[in-house]
Amino acid sequence: MKILHIDSSIMGDNSASREISAAVVNHLKEGRLAQGQTDVEVTYRDLAAEPLPHLTLDIFLKLDAGEDVREFLAADVVVIGAGFYNFSIPSQLKAWLDRIAVRGKTFSYDENGPKGLAAGKRVIVALARGNIYGEGSPFAAYEHAETLLRSIFSFIGIADPEFIVAEGLGRGEEARNAAISGALAQAGLIAATTRAPSAAIV
Repeated sequence: MKILHIDSSIMGDNSASREISAAVVNHLKEGRLAQGQTDVEVTYRDLAAEPLPHLTLDIFLKLDAGEDVREFLAADVVVIGAGFYNFSIPSQLKAWLDRIAVRGKTFSYDENGPKGLAAGKRVIVALARGNIYGEGSPFAAYEHAETLLRSIFSFIGIADPEFIVAEGLGRGEEARNAAISGALAQAGLIAATTRAPSAAIV
C-alpha cells in the first residue's frame, strides 16, 4: 500500500491537523502490519515547509508532466492534514490541488461532460477548525474548506473522501483538547484498507 501524506498547516508543532493526519497514517501502517502486510510505503510532503509556487501559465501548460500528479496517481491512499484559514483551506494546499486537477490525468471531458479518472483511490482528510462550522451551526455558511475539498475530489472521481474534523479549537484549552481527543479516537477507527469504507467518518 502506497500512502501519500500531505500536511499544509502553518502552525508547526502546535498544529492539530498535523497531529491527526500523523495518527491516521500511523494507524493505517499498524493496521496493515497487524494483517501481516509489510508493503506499506509512505511519501511525506510538508507544503508549509516546502511551499509550491502558485499557479502560473507556464506551470499550467506543463501540469500533465508534473511530479505532483504522478505522485498522487501512484498512491493508493492520500492522507491530508488541512488547517482552516479565513474560512477555507491554506493557500499552500490549494497550490497542490491545482497540480493534481489535470485534464487527461485525473479528469477528462466527453459528450456527457466532465469525467473523473481517479476513482478507486482513498482520500482521508484531517481538518482542524478554530470555530464551529458544522451542520446546524450559525457559521455553517462560512465553511469553504470541507465543501471545496469534497467538490474537487468528486470532480476527479473520488466521490467519498473521508473527513476527520476537529473544530472549536479556538474556544479555549479544554475545548481544544476535547476536539483533538475526539478526532484522534476517530483516527483509530479507520480501516487499514486501500479503499474507503461505505460510510465516511465525519
